[in-house]
Amino acid sequence: MTPEQLADLAKEAMTHAYVPYSGYKVGAALLCADGSVYQGCNIENASYTPTVCAERTAFFKAVYDGKREFSAIAVCGGKDGQITGFFPPCGVCRQVMSEFCKSDFLVYLVGAGDTLKTFTLEQMLPLRFTSEEFM
Repeated sequence: MTPEQLADLAKEAMTHAYVPYSGYKVGAALLCADGSVYQGCNIENASYTPTVCAERTAFFKAVYDGKREFSAIAVCGGKDGQITGFFPPCGVCRQVMSEFCKSDFLVYLVGAGDTLKTFTLEQMLPLRFTSEEFM
């Protein structure tokens, strides 16, 4: 799957977001090592703390289905469903990625006009907790 195809799936996922408070929709498409893809969207809550990001939604859906190896994720977002800039994963999402992904896991940030920025997990979270440190 190309980065562009993964980006298109992230855009589609963005349309499912539940964002009555901020209006910022975010979509993610997670590519598993076996080629399967899991989509996620952000889901807000009035008390904010239980809000969940698109990236974690995608990861948790995949993990629930038994997936444990991942290759890449595409993330996009913007006000009222319009991609307005790059929406990098928050720190909590980066740490979830770190739980399941190696340092060369790819993160595609999808911007306006179909622009893509590519980072590795190592670049996004250079000093992180990993499962190897606790096992």
